Amino acid sequence: MTLPRPTLGGERLRVRPLTESDVSAVEVMLAEPEVARWWGRHDSARIRRELIDDPEWAVLAVEFEGLFAGIVTYGEEDDPMYRSASVDITLAEGFRDRGLGREAIGLLARWLHDERGHHRLTIDPAAANARAIRAYEAVGFRRVGVLRRYELGLDGAWRDGLLMDLLLPDELQG
Repeated sequence: MTLPRPTLGGERLRVRPLTESDVSAVEVMLAEPEVARWWGRHDSARIRRELIDDPEWAVLAVEFEGLFAGIVTYGEEDDPMYRSASVDITLAEGFRDRGLGREAIGLLARWLHDERGHHRLTIDPAAANARAIRAYEAVGFRRVGVLRRYELGLDGAWRDGLLMDLLLPDELQG
């Protein structure tokens, strides 16, 4: 089943389905050293396969003043005993540290609660990604625990992840 890809309007930005016309902007963003460090290498074929065509993850473009600013994603766990959603986000250079990530995650979180019935969201940044962790905590995510040797870095070394969760709607900030 392909997940819905909504268009959501916020105070300063718009979140909409990622399309083929976004591939070059996504490729440029994912090649930025600050992004590639956490997301790995992506060529246009991998972007199409993993970000546009994958039915298990919905990837949405984040627009600020009509410009491509980044992507925000979600996936769902449908087992009734564990029903929840996972989210992720990355923003392009020039759009970070402006509160846009908080706004995009907040829009998606409200939609996931109101329209998809989720009561809990998870996110799993690299434990060393202090900027992302601060942004997620500003939205209301709480630290759950460290996932040791969780993901393989570009340097070939395993690095820890940080599991965070957000209970909806109670803990959502802003």
